[in-house]
Amino acid sequence: MKLNELKPAPGARHVRKRVGRGTGSGIGKTSTRGHKGQWARSGGGKGPQFEGGQTPLVRRLPKRGFHNVFHQGYVVVNVGDLERFEAGTTVTPELLRQARLVRKAGRIKILGDGELTKALTVKADAVSQSAAAKIEQAGGKVEVI
Repeated sequence: MKLNELKPAPGARHVRKRVGRGTGSGIGKTSTRGHKGQWARSGGGKGPQFEGGQTPLVRRLPKRGFHNVFHQGYVVVNVGDLERFEAGTTVTPELLRQARLVRKAGRIKILGDGELTKALTVKADAVSQSAAAKIEQAGGKVEVI
């Protein structure tokens, strides 16, 4: 067997049906849609949200809550996660992304969960009080960008 002799198993590949290409093709004219009616029309049929005429679930349930369009969330990094960096390192958002501690785009906030034993300079968009205290207690500095 050679590479140029390889071919898919019989029945493994299905040829796409080209409808509406003339009566000689056997599927011209009405193009498998039948005659007239809702299903024969372009855009015919009902959408996936249609529930047979009863009021859809989305409309039966009450509206709840509020979504502030101006809300800017934070991507969270804990102080314990910063232990992986060497002492004296300046931890920036770019460095956190390279270390795969932050995978999403957005502003970064350092929280105080975990322990830190190394002196680091941490630059972030926001830092909690407990995180700042732990970083400074380890001999480091905190800079809010």
